[in-house]
Amino acid sequence: MEGESFGLIVGISLGVVIGVLLAISAFFCFRYHRKTSQIVNSGGSSRRSVTVPIRENGANSCNIMSDSTLGPDSPVRSSSNNGRSSWLDGFSKRSTSVISASGILEYSYRDLQKATCNFTSLIGQGAFGPVFKAQMSTGETVAVKVLATDSKQGEKEFQTEVMLLGRLHHRNLVNLIGYCAEKGQHMLIYVYMSKGSLASHLYSEKHEPLSWDLRVYIALDVARGLEYLHDGAVPPVIHRDIKSSNILLDQAMRARVADFGLSREEMVDKHAANIRGTFGYLDPEYISTRTFTKKSDVYGFGVLLFELIAARNPQQGLMEYVELAAMNAEEKVGWEEIVDSRLDGKFDLQEVNEVSAFAYKCISRAPRKRPNMRDVVQVLTRVVKVRHSRKRQKQKSLSPSPLPPTVECGGEQTGNRSVLSENHRRDNSVDSTLEDYC
Repeated sequence: MEGESFGLIVGISLGVVIGVLLAISAFFCFRYHRKTSQIVNSGGSSRRSVTVPIRENGANSCNIMSDSTLGPDSPVRSSSNNGRSSWLDGFSKRSTSVISASGILEYSYRDLQKATCNFTSLIGQGAFGPVFKAQMSTGETVAVKVLATDSKQGEKEFQTEVMLLGRLHHRNLVNLIGYCAEKGQHMLIYVYMSKGSLASHLYSEKHEPLSWDLRVYIALDVARGLEYLHDGAVPPVIHRDIKSSNILLDQAMRARVADFGLSREEMVDKHAANIRGTFGYLDPEYISTRTFTKKSDVYGFGVLLFELIAARNPQQGLMEYVELAAMNAEEKVGWEEIVDSRLDGKFDLQEVNEVSAFAYKCISRAPRKRPNMRDVVQVLTRVVKVRHSRKRQKQKSLSPSPLPPTVECGGEQTGNRSVLSENHRRDNSVDSTLEDYC
């Protein structure tokens, strides 16, 4: 009996020890997996460190943004899939890798919420959704375009822009630098353009009139951006919504083409069910056939050229104004009649006639008679080169003259002097970068 009792006690003891060891092992395995899960989740909500290749003036440069980890993201409406967007989850692994390989930064919702003061720094509103100015903790200033939550069209545009702009970089495009797809929110992060839209400079009383020289430079910038989309991008891209509010200006008054929400790769979805774009800029051929081509962009650019010349809204009779001037222009008179009156005659008549006549070719009703964007760039570049050569010859022929004595002026006169000084600085700034245009 004693032997049996002893064996029973030993067996029970061994069982207890083994049970305790198994329990301890299970406990530590549970803690390990839980800690690993927390690390993964916290890493997903922070801004990821990505190398961003941005090509400027033909050279590649890279900026590396460091991680910034904030607390858990604020809850927002339509939260699902652990805060990830449904469309992003719907992307194939190939699509996600395309976004990653393009060097586009992924921003966290929390970072953008903080940078925009809880989305109160509104700087624009369009069909796509509101645009906010964001001051990031890194010191960079960016523009955040938020997709309207009730816009099915916008959802498709968001997918298009992330995939499309991730591989398009040019000094005359507003480059996409990041995106956010968290908590049901879809946001696009762009380079911030401090001087606003071309439309605001043409129509707002807050801005002084753009000089004629600067208008031609802006036209050349836009033409080069479109030429890149048509002939430099692979596959080619058609913008489909060229207008003055989609042309943005940077600190140096260099123009960039913006808003690719209506862009499509050529030969994809070529026949649209509904008319897309902005009336006043739409190619008549596109309206009648529902077929858009590169020449549709050329038509919109031609309208934009006349808008630069006349500072008149295409939706308020610009083209009727142009047609009247064109009838007179056949007799070598007429184009100067449409020039913005605020220029006070400060323009080169030969340039006005040449640019206007070429703009009229761009809006020909027959697409085959319109030039392509490469032709447009060549013509405008020649205009700029001739101007530069003419200015140099004039400077050589004139002897230096002494500066007028400085006179203290009253309030209104001082203001006028300030305006003239600003115009002078702006034109000199453009002339100093003339090599970039030529």
